[in-house]
Amino acid sequence: MAHFGPEDLSPWPLKGGESSMDRRKGILLVMTGAMFWGIGGTAAKKLFQDFQIDVDWLVTVRLLIAGVLLLAVQYFAKDRAQILGVWKKKSSALRLIIFGLLGMLAVQYTYMASIEHGNAAVATLLQYLAPVMIILYLVLRKQTVLTRGDLLTIALALFGSFFLLTNGSISHLSVPVPAVVWGVLSGAALAFYTLYAVPLLKEYDSLVIVGWAMVIGGLALSFVHPPWRMDILSFTGEVYVYLAFVVLFGTMIAFWFYIESLQSLQPKETSLLGSVEPLAAVLTTVFWLKEPFGVFQWVGTACIIGMILFIALKKEPAEEKRRPGGREEPLRVS
Repeated sequence: MAHFGPEDLSPWPLKGGESSMDRRKGILLVMTGAMFWGIGGTAAKKLFQDFQIDVDWLVTVRLLIAGVLLLAVQYFAKDRAQILGVWKKKSSALRLIIFGLLGMLAVQYTYMASIEHGNAAVATLLQYLAPVMIILYLVLRKQTVLTRGDLLTIALALFGSFFLLTNGSISHLSVPVPAVVWGVLSGAALAFYTLYAVPLLKEYDSLVIVGWAMVIGGLALSFVHPPWRMDILSFTGEVYVYLAFVVLFGTMIAFWFYIESLQSLQPKETSLLGSVEPLAAVLTTVFWLKEPFGVFQWVGTACIIGMILFIALKKEPAEEKRRPGGREEPLRVS
């Protein structure tokens, strides 16, 4: 799933004391994490399609287990005091709860619902409409002005979405309507998720914020579909394998690898390399699940991936604000 956040705007020099081996490790981590995100969506589609796993149950389990594991990583590898520290201020606690419900839960559920009704390729690509929604929101709020670069971004997104959803024919959609609706809602939820989390990320590590947000979202959805009501003993070994991949590799490990890559790479580099995610989702959907993908849909995919690369490579004003304390962790979730 997509990530958008404050980025390091300088060129990409080696950090102090950083070796070429560290950089190779960082590149391997971020590309592996991005591939896990993309393949995780396709594995979820396999669970919905072949094993009739309920989307509510999968989202609940995914959020709860991955959230607890990310907080465990924070506890053992980073500043453990932040895990409870985020709850000691009323303002940050309230913002975290809202973020968990309207940000994390909304993003996860709409993304998985789009996959259930369509496929991982379309769901992932539609979610990448979030940057366009953020641009339009900031322009309408008069917090920024529309630039030629923004217009190119919007054009690529619109043309890409048109070809992706219609395969070049204006008479009918090549993707089920519910998948389109959930996918667009996923992009809107991701836009909110990205903007609303900024104050929290200025004070706390992203593992803490995302970990708690997942737990909050999972607990909330448990009231709708309690995870213990699923007869997991009836699952086959194949189901357990796909579940483990979606929860562990496609969520927890993917995010962990992404954050670890920031120790040796600039955030702009991780954003660029993270564009492997939609490519992995498309390729696994087409060649593993044998989903039909027309010529114009490939054109649409190229437009959206081109938009992602343009955003990652685009130069911004030098006075762009950076995160306090030298921490420049983009927010990512999948």
